[in-house]
Amino acid sequence: MANLSDLPLREELRGQTAYGAPQLKVINQLNTNENPYAPSQAIIDEIAEKVCELGAELNRYPDRDAIGLRTELARYISRQTGVTVDVENVWAANGSNEVLQQLLQAFGGPGRKAMGFTPSYSMHPILSSGTLTEFIAVERQESEGFAINLDKARAAIAEHRPDVIFITTPNNPTGNLTTLAEIRDIVEAAPGIVIVDEAYAEFCDEPSAVTLLKDYPTKLVVSRTMSKAFDFAGGRLGYFVADPAFIEAVMLVRLPYHLSTLAQAAATAALHHSVDTLATVEKLCQERDRVRTRLAELGYDVIESHSNFIFFGHFSDSHQAWEGFLKRDVLIRDVGVAGWLRASVGLPEENDAFLSAAEELAPKA
Repeated sequence: MANLSDLPLREELRGQTAYGAPQLKVINQLNTNENPYAPSQAIIDEIAEKVCELGAELNRYPDRDAIGLRTELARYISRQTGVTVDVENVWAANGSNEVLQQLLQAFGGPGRKAMGFTPSYSMHPILSSGTLTEFIAVERQESEGFAINLDKARAAIAEHRPDVIFITTPNNPTGNLTTLAEIRDIVEAAPGIVIVDEAYAEFCDEPSAVTLLKDYPTKLVVSRTMSKAFDFAGGRLGYFVADPAFIEAVMLVRLPYHLSTLAQAAATAALHHSVDTLATVEKLCQERDRVRTRLAELGYDVIESHSNFIFFGHFSDSHQAWEGFLKRDVLIRDVGVAGWLRASVGLPEENDAFLSAAEELAPKA
């Protein structure tokens, strides 16, 4: 059997590790920011009906441009953000990761640079590497609550002239926001395009960056997913909203027939029942605030979260603390930020188990 080191791998990939959270089976799995509520029976029934209906057509390729699904996504975005968009403003793919990869294929590449404000979503540098795009990390400061320091951002943009800039808001793993005014500041300083990653937007009361698209049609893209708020992580559906020219751009690099017939049908069914589905978001926000308050009472440092997870510390050894939770049947995430851990918000009983473990492991006064 060959080892990876025996293969003629690209040099920049040597020594890298694959993305992924630990796939351990424990009672309380709070490590991957999934929505813990299952899809409603109405969604399940509609998906089952569509699978039966479409089964006889699976010998044919799917709608290459996913017009029906993109139309439903445009209706949802128009309702959810208050900004009227149509099918020409929306693109869909297999999770937001494929969306981001397609944008990097179109606007990054050899000799080009991407910039992100770290710690943030760890796939941004991985996708950049995979598309031969140099990634420039601008550190968020712990002392500033992991916010983006605009003076440092502007200086880094002026120095590196990135072709692509990522802004994640609410940010993963920290959960804090970048305001629309701050996004404007960065977009106006950017020489290339800015991708605002809004994977957790439904958990936040702040207006979406979609409201800025009309002002920056050639520079701004808003990426989203159905994995979090929509109880649809297994459905793998991501999308972006932008000027129609951006859809034309990614069509140059997308794989043919990239979204299967069944994926399009399942996502459309979920969108048909979005009101029922998103009712779970309010429950999770209430639980998030309960968990955050209790962690603070126990003596932890907690970043104010606008998402479905909590970033908390401060640990002298975060991996040892992670193991302490695991021993108590609670799986959370060590994201590699020294002194901090991230816990997804789960069902009330899962959150109770997490808080019980947190109380046992709480810093001593």
